[in-house]
Amino acid sequence: MSIRTIRAAVMASVVGSTTLAGAAFAQVKASEEKGTLPDGTIYGMRVPANWNKTVIRDLDYAGRADSPRYQELLKRGYAVSGTMRHRMRIYRYDPAREIANLDSVLDRFQARFGKPARVIQFGCSGGGHATLAVAENFSNRIDGAIALGAHTPVWIMNTFLDGWFGLKVLIGSDKPATGGGEGAAWRSPADLVIVNLPNGEPFNPSGHGLHGSIPAAWREAIDAAQKTPEGRARIALAFTIGQWPAWVNKLTPQPSLDDVAALQHAMYHTVYQNAGSPGGEARVIFENAALGQQPSWNTGVDYREFFENGNESFKQAVRQLYREAGLDLEADLKKINAAPRIAASPYALDYWKAPGRNVVGKPQIPLLRMHEIGDYQVPISLVQGYDALIRANGKEDLYRTAFVRADGHCGFNAAETTAAVELMKRRLDTGKWQSTDPDSLNMLAASLGTGTTSRFITIDKLKQKKYNRAWEPETR
Repeated sequence: MSIRTIRAAVMASVVGSTTLAGAAFAQVKASEEKGTLPDGTIYGMRVPANWNKTVIRDLDYAGRADSPRYQELLKRGYAVSGTMRHRMRIYRYDPAREIANLDSVLDRFQARFGKPARVIQFGCSGGGHATLAVAENFSNRIDGAIALGAHTPVWIMNTFLDGWFGLKVLIGSDKPATGGGEGAAWRSPADLVIVNLPNGEPFNPSGHGLHGSIPAAWREAIDAAQKTPEGRARIALAFTIGQWPAWVNKLTPQPSLDDVAALQHAMYHTVYQNAGSPGGEARVIFENAALGQQPSWNTGVDYREFFENGNESFKQAVRQLYREAGLDLEADLKKINAAPRIAASPYALDYWKAPGRNVVGKPQIPLLRMHEIGDYQVPISLVQGYDALIRANGKEDLYRTAFVRADGHCGFNAAETTAAVELMKRRLDTGKWQSTDPDSLNMLAASLGTGTTSRFITIDKLKQKKYNRAWEPETR
C-alpha cells in the first residue's frame, strides 16, 4: 500500500474525539483537542492563548503532553500536536503509517484552529526516525525538522547484529563454564538467541526488553566472560565491531578513553544492560513489522574491516586487552568471519526500503539532528553514518548536528529541546544557521531561562573511523 493510500484511509474519518477548550495546563492557558483516529491511534493538540502561529508536531506528543519540554514550548507561544504510539505497534510497526497519521492530525488542527504559518516536525527515537523521513520524503507541509535520538530501522538492527554476532561467536560457542547445570539458562550456544526472537518470550508491552530464558542465558554468558582476561578482551572486540557507545548508564562513570580497564568495564555494563534486548533494542518490533521476516544480515560482511572502521581508542583498548590475555586478535577476527552468517529476507528489505521506512541523507528542509552520547537504544554511530550521506549528497546547508553529554535514551531536558526549537526558528527566520558548536548552544540554552541546564558537548574522540551500516537501497 502506498503512503498516499494509507493517508487516505487514515483521513477517511475520525472516531471518539473529544474537545476541551480554554483549559489550563501548568499555568499555560491553552485550548485542547483529543481524539482517536480510525486505526485506533490516540491524538492530541494544544494551542496556547498567545499562539505564535507555529506548530510543533511530534509522533509521541499525545502520550507525554504534560512533560516539561511541551509545557515550556506552550509557554513560549508554540502550539503542539501529535499522536501516541499504537498499542499494536509491537506487531505492526510502520513509520509510513505513523507519518500519515501525523498528517491527518495536522488536517484536524487546521480545521479547528486555522492554518499555521509554520510547522516544525519534532520527535525522539521512533519519532526521530519519523522526523528524518518527513524531512526527506514528506516535507511539503513542513518547514523544519528536529530529530532527537533517531533510529533508522535496518541500520540500527544491523548495527546491533554485528556486536551480538561477535559476542555469540567469541563467548558463546564454548560449553558454559558452569556446565549448564540445573537452574542455568545458558546450557549451550543455542540458548544465545540474537535473531528471529519468539513472540512467546515475555516482553514489555512497548517491545523494549525481554524477560525469561533468552536474556538470562545471555547475562550468564556475559558474566562468565567478564571473569577472565580472555573474556574481557573478547567482549571489547565484539563491542568495537558493533560500534556501540561504551557509557550508557550511571552504574559507572563515563570512562576516560585512555583508561583501558575502565573503558572495558563500561563496555561490560553496557553489554549486560543491552542483554535485556538480545540481538538489538526492540528487535522483536522490527522483525514483526514485515510479517516476521528478517530485516538484518551479515552475509558478505568482512568483520576485520568492520573492526578497523571502529573508534580508535576502542581499537587500542582491544589490542592491549588481547596482548594482556595472550590471545591472537587476528585469529579471533578470522573465527568471526568463518562463522555461519545470517541472511535478510528480500520481503523484509522490500518493506523497509519504502519511503518513510528508511532514510538516505537527502533532506528537503532544514534538519537538526540531536543525540545523547550514552544512548543505549540508538548507538550514536548512526548519526555519523547519516552525516556521511549528507556530505555525499551535498546537503550540508540544510543539516546540523548537536550532541548532549547524557546517558540513557530520549532524556533531553527542557533547556536542550527549547534551544533546538529556538535554533530552528532562527534558521527559518533568516535562512542561515547560527553556530551549533557546544559553547554557542549552551549559551543559547542558558539565555532561554528554562530552569534546567543544557549539556551540549563535542564528540570528536567518540567517533568511528567509518560507520559500517548505512543502507541505501533503490527506493520504490
